[in-house]
Amino acid sequence: HYYSVPFRFIGKKAKVSYTRSTVDIYHNYKRIAIHQRNKNPYGYTSIKEHLPSAHRFVSEWKPEKFINWAKAYGVSVYEYILRVLDNHQHPEQNYKSCIGILSLEKKYGKERLNQACSRGIYYDNYSFRVIKNILEKGMDQLKEESVQCQLPLHENIRGEHYYQ
Repeated sequence: HYYSVPFRFIGKKAKVSYTRSTVDIYHNYKRIAIHQRNKNPYGYTSIKEHLPSAHRFVSEWKPEKFINWAKAYGVSVYEYILRVLDNHQHPEQNYKSCIGILSLEKKYGKERLNQACSRGIYYDNYSFRVIKNILEKGMDQLKEESVQCQLPLHENIRGEHYYQ
C-alpha cells in the first residue's frame, strides 16, 4: 500500500513505523505524516494537504466530470471513457488519460474520435496512447474488414475445422 507524504519530502529517505491501526512516517526523526492503516494491497492513501497546489486541483476531479464530458462526444467515446475510469490505476492517472483522449477532439473532431474509441473498444485496450495512435495512423477511417488479416493458404495451417 502507498501512503502520501508532504510533497517537499518526495525523494527523501523516510522511516516508516506502523501498528495495527496507524502508519507513521518520519524524516530526520520528525513525524511528517500519519495515516490510518489500510491493508488493501497496491492501493493509495493520500491526504489532500500533502499535494502541491497544481495536484490539489486534479484531486478535486470526479469521474462524473469526464463521463458527462464524454457523453457529448458520442456513444463510443462515452463507453471508452467508462472503461478507462475502470482501470485499476491511481485515479489521477485515469483522469489524465481521460483529459488526453477528450482533448483529441479539438484536432480530429467528434466523429473521428468516436470511431477511434470504437476501434479501441474492439481492441480491448484502454489508454490515451491507443486512441492517439489510431487517430495519427488513420485507422479510425479504415473499414473493419480491411483491418482483420487473412491467413495465407499453406499446407501447415490446419484451420478451424481441424479442431472440431
